[in-house]
This record gives sequence, C-alpha cells and structure tokens, in this order.
Amino acid sequence: MLPSLITAMSAAASFAAARVPADTVVYGPWHGAFSPWFLLFPLFWLLVIALFIFLARRSWRRNQHWAAGQGAEGVLRERYARGEVDETEFRQRLEVLRSGDRRQK
Repeated sequence: MLPSLITAMSAAASFAAARVPADTVVYGPWHGAFSPWFLLFPLFWLLVIALFIFLARRSWRRNQHWAAGQGAEGVLRERYARGEVDETEFRQRLEVLRSGDRRQK
C-alpha cells in the first residue's frame, strides 16, 4: 500500500512539474525582470502613517489654540455673554487681567 501511494504521489508531482513552464522554474514568477509593484505596499503604509501623524498634529495644534483662548479672559467673556457681569465690571476686570499680564512679561 505504501509503495503504491509513494509512486502515485511521485507521478502527480512530476506531472505538476511538467505543466509549469521552464522559464518560471528558472527565473521565478517575474521571469527575471525587476518588478516595482512590491514598492506599492510599503509606500501605501508610509502614506497612511504620514496621514495619521499629520491629522494628529493638526488636532493637537487646534487644541492648543483652543486652550489658550480659554484663559481668564475667555472665562470673563463667557460670564459677560451670560449676563453674570455688566459692561463696566467686565471692562474693569479685563483691564486688571491685561495689566497683570504686562507685569509678568
């Protein structure tokens, strides 16, 4: 049983090898020519990573800009817009905040 199985497998392998063209066996599937297609996969992933970095940095910058505007003046503007502070008090407090910024610089 085993010798007949080995013979059958050997015959099938030789038949499959006979059906493959000789140049494919010798040169591989690209027939010995340089194929630039393999560069597309790393290029694709590099572009995906670069896009991710670009979007992350952009959102970080927006958050920094937003956080800078949310300082004491931003809170004072919000309170004035809600009506918690009248105009004279708003201007007085704004002047105090801005004069305090000059002293620190």
